[in-house]
Amino acid sequence: MRRISAAVLIPMGWAVLSTVAHAQYGRGNSDWGTAGFDPQRSSWVRTDAKISRESLSKPGFTLTWKIGLAKDSKAGVLGAPILLNRYIGYRGFRSFAFVGGAGDNVYTVDTDLSRLEWHDHLPPAAALPPGCAASSVPEVARPSSTAFPAAPVAGRGGMGGRRAYARGAVGDPGEGAVTVAAAARAGAIPMGPGRGRGGPGRGPDPTARRIQNSLFVLTGDGMLHSFWLSSGVTAEDAIQFLPPGAGGRGLMVIENVAYAATSAGCGGSSGVSALDMATGKVAHWNPQGGAVAGGEGIAAGPDGTLFVATAGSSAAVAALEPKTLQQKDWYASNGQDMLSSPVIFEYKDKALLAVASKNRQIVLLDTESLGGPDHQTALFTASVDAAPQSLASWQDAAGTRWLVGNTEGGVRAWKVVDRNGRPALEAAWASPEIAAPLAPIIVNGVVFTASKGSRATPAVAYALDSGSGKELWNSGRIISSMVAESGLAAGDTQVYVGTADGTLYAFGFPIEH
Repeated sequence: MRRISAAVLIPMGWAVLSTVAHAQYGRGNSDWGTAGFDPQRSSWVRTDAKISRESLSKPGFTLTWKIGLAKDSKAGVLGAPILLNRYIGYRGFRSFAFVGGAGDNVYTVDTDLSRLEWHDHLPPAAALPPGCAASSVPEVARPSSTAFPAAPVAGRGGMGGRRAYARGAVGDPGEGAVTVAAAARAGAIPMGPGRGRGGPGRGPDPTARRIQNSLFVLTGDGMLHSFWLSSGVTAEDAIQFLPPGAGGRGLMVIENVAYAATSAGCGGSSGVSALDMATGKVAHWNPQGGAVAGGEGIAAGPDGTLFVATAGSSAAVAALEPKTLQQKDWYASNGQDMLSSPVIFEYKDKALLAVASKNRQIVLLDTESLGGPDHQTALFTASVDAAPQSLASWQDAAGTRWLVGNTEGGVRAWKVVDRNGRPALEAAWASPEIAAPLAPIIVNGVVFTASKGSRATPAVAYALDSGSGKELWNSGRIISSMVAESGLAAGDTQVYVGTADGTLYAFGFPIEH
């Protein structure tokens, strides 16, 4: 492992808690902690200090930095970053991007200084089955909350930009999380027995503290690794989560349980797996005669219920109990193969689910009763011109709920409207042509995507007006490679994408130091 430097958390009083402390136990998470931002896969950063439709309509948004992470071209492909903003260290508030790289590498970048903080290569603990790729990009995640994040507050764009600093102090060796211990003593983190430092009668549950202050990495051999966020030091021995080569995707960590979808074929069957990190027990769910659909595989509702869409002879949307993965409800799609992962969102007093199918439809379901009494009745089914490969959702300042998705030639958006007391979808806009766009994300009313590109044609990032689809900005020739495994991520006034040549790009407005 190459360790560049380490930051430690400091106590700052209860008014300023570390991101680690509030992410799991507050009302939702403000950091990009899993694929699609949150367990609902909304891909929606609700507020931002600088990014807005108005600011993107003016000059100034551009490349803020780029950093080459992979020195070996064979291990150059990067995955989508996981972000942690305002981590309180001895240098003040710090922000990190955690990025998986081909060949089971993991990189941590200080996103204020565009500096590699630490890097680890995780060689396979077991031989992969014949034909499995040895250059897999690992899944990376931080603990997430299933609560819907609080709605944006009018007139507040964020926490004032990337410019606050704090005094420093040093915590327990290797842990780097004094603030988390303080939070636990005040009741933000549950008390209880566990392994490691502390123990019964000595303070917070050390297992909960470790998990909250850890980065989780799922490698191609199916092992789940955990690292202390600031230093890259191993927090706990790796656990066998999936069969080697099973192709885990959509890694989430919720209430000390890790979840991932698996792919059919190399090293395993398609399905969903759950690892109870307190006991080491693994539960599985497999669709009957089908495969899990969508790049993220699974989504979680506000009560922790997991939802998964499938394709195949028994294509459906299934609701699974957390931890045990026992199926408790389903919507039978009558032969319509699902294409996207589910996205879950608030609409009035309900938690709704939207999923796209291969036959150019978007299906709306009520998470409380997926298919009604007969398991075949959707709330609404919309026919669309092109099937979105993924879906994201946001709500605008007027209270209108939107869906947006990437199709073969661009990005399209739909409004959720009321028809005779029931939710329905209404086509809203289509973007200018974008070749093979990545799954879109929404940042404070701006839709971002990027063309995937090819070996001959580099990727291009785009910003679109979320109300009209009008192009506000594009990156032109700034990006010099294609995107292979990465998606977009955003936080604290910057938008990130990793490319196939091992470069991480950050776009935003100039940072004030």
